[in-house]
Parts: sequence; structure tokens; C-alpha cells
Amino acid sequence: MHVTVDQDRCCSSGQCVLTLPAVFDQSEEDGLVLLLQDRPDPALLPGLQTAAALCPGGAITVHAAPVEGSRA
Repeated sequence: MHVTVDQDRCCSSGQCVLTLPAVFDQSEEDGLVLLLQDRPDPALLPGLQTAAALCPGGAITVHAAPVEGSRA
């Protein structure tokens, strides 16, 4: 599993941080999403899916399989 964020799509709502603070944070400068873990524990999948669904900008993507060229 792999998580990516698109800061260009982030609208700084903070829903991701409220949902899963172990994986997401916000920049103190502009409030944009910061990804703390790009390969979180698979047990966090339900929370990741919720965070992605709640993101108003659609900035969070959860990949079930590793991204090509990345470590498994």
C-alpha cells in the first residue's frame, strides 16, 4: 500500500489530519497537507480511505499496490 498527496489540490481543510494524524499533518506556513508516512501500516487502510473520501480537494490517493519503481 502506498499513499500520495497532491499539494496543488489541497485546500487546507485539515480533514485528513483530524481523521488520521499519524499519517497526515499540515504545514504551519500555508496549512497544506504534509504526508508523514507514504507507506503506513495496512491496518490503517480504513482510516486512509476515510481521509481520502473526506478531502474536499481530492488531494489524497491511496494505492492498493506499490507504485511502479518504488520499494514494496
